[in-house]
Amino acid sequence: MSSDEESPQPSSSSSAPLDSHYIGRREDIVRAGRVTRQLNGCRDVLVLHHQGQIYALDMRCYHAGGGLQHGDIEEFNGRLCIVCPWHKYKITLAEGEGMYQAVDNPTVRPLKTQWRSKGVKQRVHQVTELSGDVYVTLNTSPEDIESDRYQTDKYRTKPNTS
Repeated sequence: MSSDEESPQPSSSSSAPLDSHYIGRREDIVRAGRVTRQLNGCRDVLVLHHQGQIYALDMRCYHAGGGLQHGDIEEFNGRLCIVCPWHKYKITLAEGEGMYQAVDNPTVRPLKTQWRSKGVKQRVHQVTELSGDVYVTLNTSPEDIESDRYQTDKYRTKPNTS
């Protein structure tokens, strides 16, 4: 079910959130695990299902533009993260925070590390479910978020036209 284009709207009428985009039926997303969509003709979004929850975030990693659709999901300090397959950057699914392993005191052996947040680095989007249909409302916050730089034609995957 992975696609770079928006899915057709559902045939049943529902009161989906204003400015939302129909992604597909929940059971189809659960079956696929991950789908990608280009929303508003300019924003590449990864929609994924993990442990009963559906998440939506920018498809390309904030660090170097790696395709997150191929990343593993792991838990760090009780927080679910997608791990970029290119450089192993960890991004929380719910908030888009970049996580790193910090050392409080490098002179103490053995080293004791803790997972900490770098702050929001990846734009996450709101997911709404109505009668088994899944919608995404883009996060249009004017705040500059690092993953925004990969939302250009330079990084966009071109559809295969052959």
